[in-house]
Amino acid sequence: MNWTISVIFRAIPLLMGAVCLSYGLYILAGPDDANHFVAGHVNVGPTAICYALFTTAATIIRQLIDRYGRVWGIALPLSGYAAAAAAIAWGVVLANRENTAENLTAGFVVIGIGLVASCVSTVAAASTKFTLIQSAQRLDPLDGPPEGAHTRATGLVLITVPAAAAAAGFSLAAGLLLRGDTPGFVAGHVLIGLAVICTSLIALVASIVRQIRNAFSDSERLVWPWFVGAAGLVNLLLGLFVLLSSSEPYRLAPGCVLIGLGLICFSILSKVLLALVWRRTFALANRIPLMPIGTALTCLFFAAFLFEAAGTDPSFLVPAHVLVGLGAVCFTLFSIVSILEAGTSE
Repeated sequence: MNWTISVIFRAIPLLMGAVCLSYGLYILAGPDDANHFVAGHVNVGPTAICYALFTTAATIIRQLIDRYGRVWGIALPLSGYAAAAAAIAWGVVLANRENTAENLTAGFVVIGIGLVASCVSTVAAASTKFTLIQSAQRLDPLDGPPEGAHTRATGLVLITVPAAAAAAGFSLAAGLLLRGDTPGFVAGHVLIGLAVICTSLIALVASIVRQIRNAFSDSERLVWPWFVGAAGLVNLLLGLFVLLSSSEPYRLAPGCVLIGLGLICFSILSKVLLALVWRRTFALANRIPLMPIGTALTCLFFAAFLFEAAGTDPSFLVPAHVLVGLGAVCFTLFSIVSILEAGTSE
């Protein structure tokens, strides 16, 4: 990877983060109503995810171009966790600031976004020894991990982080759904979708850690992609169920957003699919980065139709705005997948 390409791939997550932040603030500066309040805050939230993806990109790229030191190995993942913690704290403040439907909805969704950002930051932490994947591939499976690889205990801790985030997301979602009111229904279903994304990131962290440790088995080459694909399908089907099981207008936002969150899972799937090149040649590996581009365009085209529908029904306003932010996250994943493909193919 040459220096110019490395700069572009590191700039994409920061640029998409700036888009999410500026777009969210622009929405908040508009009409002072509940729809713009929720849409604005939920669009600002993915800034934390984009920054966490930047830390992952920078962690891997700096190793590939031999500009990686101990300070970067600590500062990059730590700053990603700080961004995730800030999003969670901000969500807690929103949810408890006033007892209104828009505060509860926006607050808990931002908390879920912070949980996803913490999982992405764990991908950065797991990738601090990314270049050892090439060393591990040259070893026999019985030789054990290469020198300098993550210890077994460290690997378990890294895999536990997205698992804990997913458990926290599902627990919060259950509590919201048990409220039995409209804000609880909306926030609860979106939190389920975000928790499913955290679940899919278990596969990514585990595949990176186990490849670095030379513990990645042939069966995992198929198990993890199917696992993430199933997660995306869960979000997609749940979104369709929410949309089609009732004609109530409050179901439009969570249903459409769940479909968008399913597309993010399919973007993550493209990263996990790169495990197909583990000790093998996969002719289509350099085509895998096209998947996040397809999901990003799907989000944006879906948003375009929703914006048109919002002209006659304001219930479409929130999902139309949110899907723009989800499209930015999908496009950011294109950068990460391209970096992973370059790193694993060299």
